[in-house]
Amino acid sequence: MQPDRTRDRKPEIRGQTAFALYEVLLGVMIFAVGVIALGRAVENCLNASTISAEESIVRQILSDRMAVIQAAPVVPDAEKEFKIDSSYGKITLIQTSAPAELTEPDNTLVSGINLVTLTARWQHGGAPQSKQIQFYVYRSG
Repeated sequence: MQPDRTRDRKPEIRGQTAFALYEVLLGVMIFAVGVIALGRAVENCLNASTISAEESIVRQILSDRMAVIQAAPVVPDAEKEFKIDSSYGKITLIQTSAPAELTEPDNTLVSGINLVTLTARWQHGGAPQSKQIQFYVYRSG
């Protein structure tokens, strides 16, 4: 009578089946980690895009206000505040102006030049943000 060889193979088959299960679990885990990392990367790109769009709008608001001040024939107001609604929320624009008090090399005071400061303030994700520009405006008289 010949020995039954199928009984001898069962432990070997079980070992191969268990090993295949571990391979599948390891593959699923690596895939899950990759998907999570990809999701985080996409989220960071979206946040960066939103911040860039916000800052672009703020730069445009500052630029527009600077053009209005430079084109006006009168001396800029000493202090003024504007509330601007944008698609990203309220932006507060603060305008201040003061004589520049510039002097010539011989210490002669140069008159008619004002230093204008425009400051934009807004909230992004609950954190205060701001951007500021300064420029000179000459008005004779």
